[in-house]
Amino acid sequence: MSGFPTQDFVALVPVAILTMGALVLLMTEVFLTSGRRAYQAYLTMVFAAAAAAYAAWMPVPGNVFGRQAVVDSFSAFVTVVLCAGLALSALVGQSWLNARNSERGEFYALALFGTAGMVLLGMATDLLIAFIAVEVMSLSTYCLAAFLRRGKKPAEAAFKYVVLGSISSALLLYGSALLYGASGSTLFSLLPRGQGSALYLAGIALVAGGVAFKIAAVPFHAWTPDVYEGAPTPVTAFMAAGVKTAAFAVLVRLFLATESGSAAMSTSLGTVLSALAVLTMIFGNLLALPQRSVKRMLAYSSIGHAGYLLVGVVSAVVAGARDKALAGLLFYLAAYTATVIGAFAVVGALERRTRGDFEPADAWDLDRFAGLARRRPALAFAMAVFLFSLAGVPPTAGFIGKFYIFKAAMGAGLYGLAVLGVLTSVLGAYYYLRVVLYMYFLPSKDEAGEVVLSAPSLTIALAAAVAVVVLLGVVADPMVRLAQAASAIIL
Repeated sequence: MSGFPTQDFVALVPVAILTMGALVLLMTEVFLTSGRRAYQAYLTMVFAAAAAAYAAWMPVPGNVFGRQAVVDSFSAFVTVVLCAGLALSALVGQSWLNARNSERGEFYALALFGTAGMVLLGMATDLLIAFIAVEVMSLSTYCLAAFLRRGKKPAEAAFKYVVLGSISSALLLYGSALLYGASGSTLFSLLPRGQGSALYLAGIALVAGGVAFKIAAVPFHAWTPDVYEGAPTPVTAFMAAGVKTAAFAVLVRLFLATESGSAAMSTSLGTVLSALAVLTMIFGNLLALPQRSVKRMLAYSSIGHAGYLLVGVVSAVVAGARDKALAGLLFYLAAYTATVIGAFAVVGALERRTRGDFEPADAWDLDRFAGLARRRPALAFAMAVFLFSLAGVPPTAGFIGKFYIFKAAMGAGLYGLAVLGVLTSVLGAYYYLRVVLYMYFLPSKDEAGEVVLSAPSLTIALAAAVAVVVLLGVVADPMVRLAQAASAIIL
């Protein structure tokens, strides 16, 4: 037993903690005889905190499992962000599901399983490990999208998400096979051996397409807004934050390993990602403009934010700009996680709880937010903070994140992408600030029968999210330093 790869399995302790948490919640659910399940959300938080703490103080970093995965400061940062997103989503889910008498241990178990897959994806440096992690993550989120099992909306959302995920998995797997044929390996670091061949170009295009589905980049965003709208709101928040963070983590590793040290726009994958960034920033924001459903607007805006993050990825490959671009990308992901979960939490708090199958058609309409500052000032303030952050208004975390992303792009010589990012951010400010206008300057149109969700867990989640968004905007230096330290990525 002297040759047992102890270090390899020690690296998977965060994944093991999350998986064990899921199993514990499933087992305790079996023996419950009462309807009291509030402890499950807090137990989920405990496991998420334990996984994040271990990742932050992980033993000596390095390659594990024959270089198929890696433990480094980058994976540790991603793990902490994912676990923080899981904890916030669990708190939001507890109040939302309890109000609908739908709280079950399976919800939290699926979220834990999904996060375990996301954490593994952030560590992957091999196409096969990445595929396994993607499937673990995806299968869990498919089930979460249809968790309510009532009405057409959740079923439609889950079905469309399965179709999207199946296409993504097929592209990823087929692209991996072509890249193996071109390079003789599935390790990210050895893929450049096949550069220049038709197999390599086709394989890298397919793999990029598979990941693009996960980050909802244009034109791979089809049905993503439908999925976000139809899924339970806490699940939408979890997907918008977690799936995006994990997908960008693996995209960064793949891109740096295959294209590092050259001008981004002169490489095949760099050209593809640059084009995706342009299309995603433009169409994500344009499509969000006419939306009257706030939930659907946030879904389209998440597509626009994927474009900004792609700018950071493209900038990271340019020699001399990598550290600043990666630091900006990681800071942006941390800020976006708190912001988007908080925004969806407010949307969920305003949804009517009906006796029918699902929310009415106007559940997330702008008119629901009219006069909110007078009725629920604390809720309106929290939503305003999140919207200002998404719009990139100082002094919020979103402004700092965009500043570092666009600064890195300028440093990499990608002036066109940086300018386009600023212009589309201004465009996005219109539909974000429109919601603020409704909340603070327009009277309520219909308060009859309104029931605003209020629970200790939701209050904790909103307070934590607001604190993160404000503190990262006002006192950004500590998080910036952590992000800079985490940019020391092992390829």
